Amino acid sequence: MTYAIEASGLVKTYRGGIRALDGLSFAVSTGMIFGVLGPNGAGKSTSLKILATLSRPDAGDACVAGLDVLRQPDRVRHAIGWVGQRSGVDAEATGCENLRLQGHVYGLRGRELDSRVADLLERFGLAQAAGRLARTYSGGMQRRLDVAMGLVHRPSVLFLDEPTTGLDPEARAQLWEEITRLANSDGLTVLLTTHYLEEADRLTAQLAIVDRGRVVAAGTPDELKAELRGDVLLVELAEAAPPDTVRAAVGGADGVRELALGDRLLRARVDHGATAAPAVLAALEARRMRVASLTITRPSMDEVYSRHAGRAFAQADREGESKKGNR
Repeated sequence: MTYAIEASGLVKTYRGGIRALDGLSFAVSTGMIFGVLGPNGAGKSTSLKILATLSRPDAGDACVAGLDVLRQPDRVRHAIGWVGQRSGVDAEATGCENLRLQGHVYGLRGRELDSRVADLLERFGLAQAAGRLARTYSGGMQRRLDVAMGLVHRPSVLFLDEPTTGLDPEARAQLWEEITRLANSDGLTVLLTTHYLEEADRLTAQLAIVDRGRVVAAGTPDELKAELRGDVLLVELAEAAPPDTVRAAVGGADGVRELALGDRLLRARVDHGATAAPAVLAALEARRMRVASLTITRPSMDEVYSRHAGRAFAQADREGESKKGNR
């Protein structure tokens, strides 16, 4: 199979011995939305920078659009669009001027540039605001302009690094729709990094879960969740209770296979939720622990991550933020 993106054994170590990538590998088929999901500090942005020729690995190989990123960086840059975490929009230029400047960078001129700019402004819902300074745009409008700028030269591969960070739910949903249309209608290959579990679940066709610089699981979101048999019981206790007491009460209940405890929240993986729920409730009540609520759900991306990374996503995210702060 010919892949639009291939990464093989990528290694990257920063000063201080911080290993950002530790043999990371994945492949992306043409015309697919592929997600790299992981907490802060997992190596997501580092991998994208290497694929986009913005950084060099210490070891490993990578190809984008059939081009070697180390041997053919100039050709790779013409084949890709890039939208980084930080906006590339010039706030003191209009939306139209931002797009025209980006087009000039890639050698577009005259009617070809005029037509492309007009098409992108219309496609991203910015035509009415084309003559306004970008600093007057909302956060969602600026992000849409960022994506439009990455598409001016008609790339075959688009890199999106945390594209919806900081957007409100409505703006995030609008950008999801546009990204989906780019892949489905235009045949564009999209590689995005995200630490939003819902975004990875709803938007991507294939997914690589990254932890500590390695791919720990890969597949479609449905395939990854299907690996976790059974249901999940979420139990909120009316009052906090000692973890050992909760574990002793619930750990022996029929059908309970895995158990995770928070302050007042109990998360249990069970074979059959409807059968296990009464047993769990009875076990807690026998120890005089009152239940405020109980919910039965199917396995989520959070459970998938916890299974393969060995810790909850939120915990890994906090650890990543702490490491970034100590650099």
